[in-house]
Amino acid sequence: MTVQPDTETTPARGKRPKQGEPVVDRALSLLAVFSDRRRALTLSEMARYAGMPAPTALRLIARLVAWGALERLDDGRYVVGVRLWEVASLSPRGHGVREIALPYLEDLFEVTRHHVLLAVRDNEQAVLIERLSSKDATEVAYRVGGRAPLRSTAVGLVLLAGADQQFQEAILRKPPENEPGVPDMPEGQVRRTLSDVRRTGIAMIRRSLPSRTVSVASPVFDAQGSVVAALSIVVPDGSTPPNVLAPAVRAAARAVSRNLGHHAEVSPDVRTHSQG
Repeated sequence: MTVQPDTETTPARGKRPKQGEPVVDRALSLLAVFSDRRRALTLSEMARYAGMPAPTALRLIARLVAWGALERLDDGRYVVGVRLWEVASLSPRGHGVREIALPYLEDLFEVTRHHVLLAVRDNEQAVLIERLSSKDATEVAYRVGGRAPLRSTAVGLVLLAGADQQFQEAILRKPPENEPGVPDMPEGQVRRTLSDVRRTGIAMIRRSLPSRTVSVASPVFDAQGSVVAALSIVVPDGSTPPNVLAPAVRAAARAVSRNLGHHAEVSPDVRTHSQG
């Protein structure tokens, strides 16, 4: 992002600083440095990952801590604050769908006793907004709040299949994500898979890492017939035949869709809702 500096020596209230990004962008860049592998960071680490001077980072971090977006541990490192979770829970595409879907996820979980997932699309990735797992369930790659690729996960394929044609073409033109444990699908195979997903309402992916699993997913529709989420179960590969799993997942997804006001006759031309 290129920002033209203001001509005034002292920036007026409400205007950008003379140099660099707006303060809100710099604050958000500090929050963005956290990830699955970087859950607790020192000041110097946050400044380095965000690409800003340590004194600037310190001032912004202090404000983020005061607001509750960050919390400071006893050892001096920083972690994401609970208040961010409170704000995120207000998202209608996240918490709203999750709230309606949760009873059906719980019913499906009682049958499978492994993993039941719910995901929505955000730009070019799927975001996991719920996961129910038993303590003995097989290991899986994604956590609640984590992001997953569209082309190489079952929930991702469901969300991609429901996206508009222009978005699909943009994704298909990009190189595969090289998802560990999942063989890359050539473009032609992805196109056939997306067609099958739209026809059957089911996507299936087998993966060998972090454990050998099979994922079966189905779309959740809103009242306008758009795909707003993907519901999935993940079980050890070979434990249950996919032809047994598919009807259960599809039935649960349809039940959630009905509670969102969807009727099958609304429109066969489905589209996903996405931010961005």
